[in-house]
Amino acid sequence: MKRKILSPIIASSLTILMMVGCTAPQGGTGTGSSGMNKAQIGAIAGGLLGAVVGGATDTKRTHRGRRMAIGAGAGAAIGAAIGYSLDQQAKEVAQVLNTNVDNNPTAEKNPDKQLVVSNTDKFVKIMFRSPMMFATNSPTPTASARAEIRNMLPVFRKYPNMIIQTVGHTDNRGGYEYNQRLSEGRAMSVANILKSGGIPNPIYSKGCSFSKPIAPNTNPTNWALNRRVEVYLYPNQDSVIDPCVN
Repeated sequence: MKRKILSPIIASSLTILMMVGCTAPQGGTGTGSSGMNKAQIGAIAGGLLGAVVGGATDTKRTHRGRRMAIGAGAGAAIGAAIGYSLDQQAKEVAQVLNTNVDNNPTAEKNPDKQLVVSNTDKFVKIMFRSPMMFATNSPTPTASARAEIRNMLPVFRKYPNMIIQTVGHTDNRGGYEYNQRLSEGRAMSVANILKSGGIPNPIYSKGCSFSKPIAPNTNPTNWALNRRVEVYLYPNQDSVIDPCVN
């Protein structure tokens, strides 16, 4: 029995490895510390999950090997497609914003970077510093901010199944409730520009006040780092996070 189960797992693993080799996008953006890009990671995760699901659905244990192999292949294909899509989305957004994808964990803490585009295996994130987006204490985007947001619209239209989340963050000066309203207003303003631009995707907005600093709120430099608006792009509902906590 063990041999019968192990054989399709080995075959499935070989299928997954072959698929990730074929799905690796050119250019190398979004490569993790393991040396694999998001498409490869997605293919492996999807393939393993598909193999498990394929085996579990064979309740009569008559064709478990075949179901596991089919499940692994389908899961790998789906996982690779999601990984490649996120890599591609990040690259396309960065291009229209005249920057590059930067997955360095320290990028958002660099005071010289007013804009950071990054991606993980679950989402793409676009981070805008508050000074380039809003006047002090204002939830209304500047003209240049509106232009930057509208530059992303053609890319967003290419991904009709994408879920969009806009998020506002502040520093800790002033009361929590005041900053909560300000962060919500800024997130909503960005969301409204996307909606008015004809984006039909689900668009959610959220304010985090000063609950998610990226630097200690101890000096003007760090205050400026913490004042930001983020736009998250998710491939599906299962990838959505709580940006005020995670």
